[in-house]
Amino acid sequence: MSQVAIAGAGIVGMSLAWRLSQAGFTVTVYDKGTVGGEASWAGAGMLAPGGEYEDDSPAARLAIESRSLYPAFVRELEKATRSTIDLQETGALDLAYSDAELQALAKRADMQRRIGIEAKRLDAKQIRTFWPRLRTEELAGGYFYSGDAVVNPREVVSALRKATLANGVQLREGSAVLEARVEHDLVIIRTEAGESSQAAFVVAAGAWSGSISLQGVPPLPKSEPIRGHLLGYQQPEQICQSIVRYGDTYILQRANGLLVAGASVEHAGFDRSLDLKTVDRLQKQAAFVMPHLGETTPTEAWNGFRPGSEGLQIGQWHSPRIYRAYGHYRNGILLAPVTAKLLTEEISASLEMR
Repeated sequence: MSQVAIAGAGIVGMSLAWRLSQAGFTVTVYDKGTVGGEASWAGAGMLAPGGEYEDDSPAARLAIESRSLYPAFVRELEKATRSTIDLQETGALDLAYSDAELQALAKRADMQRRIGIEAKRLDAKQIRTFWPRLRTEELAGGYFYSGDAVVNPREVVSALRKATLANGVQLREGSAVLEARVEHDLVIIRTEAGESSQAAFVVAAGAWSGSISLQGVPPLPKSEPIRGHLLGYQQPEQICQSIVRYGDTYILQRANGLLVAGASVEHAGFDRSLDLKTVDRLQKQAAFVMPHLGETTPTEAWNGFRPGSEGLQIGQWHSPRIYRAYGHYRNGILLAPVTAKLLTEEISASLEMR
């Protein structure tokens, strides 16, 4: 029996569904909402180990590996679906507006080199030349991470929907998995529509993952929503040729002209309402980095729920029938290819031995 069910149709769950279907499994994806309708839709789309990791760790190594997989992953997906996906090898610039900030960036860059993340120091004159829209007052310099990149996650998920459907994957939107029950050689999945028997079940439901009840194995590690607000400024031209980071602020521009600025980190539960104070703060932070944004009104503002957990949850969970694929926090977009690769390998090996 080679049927696999996945709870969660975000970029992680859909990437896994695509890879499993390529490996010959019969796959059904369940989601309480729509394909890619939550964190994957809300995410800015940074593929940026340079902005996320300082020390060596399993998560850092996975991020670096997944970043290396991304160009081929996107090319394969584009070819399979005849789609165009906005993937830009832009690099990222970290800014410093004081000597102390520049020294902190230098220390960080030195630590990152030890794990294979490279950065080049730039002086203020170089930054003014190549990034003329940035604030120049008191600019001390910065570091450029050539390995960081940008992808439009909405286009990735749209292509994944086409690719999985073409491979026979069943998509069950508006159908949340309520419970999974391990019984001998099977796992029984219960939704509001009824039950189905599967060879394996993968929890990839983002911030909602920990709420799925399991029977026959211990409860899943907890998950929680970590809300983030973002702003969008539709620009008439490409004015930001790389990711730009300063402190907690980042700015990037998609190929369609949308300049994205973010992001907040809020423990606000599943509250979807826009916090106008947070929006105002993000506007001021973005305008500090790019002064012309102070005279520009955002064309849109939104938020999403990052999937927080007690660390990255990838792999088997107390049974060859149950697997985890959540807890990616800010890096679900980045880690999707490697998560799909690892779990496809693990599930294939586990079920072939039985």
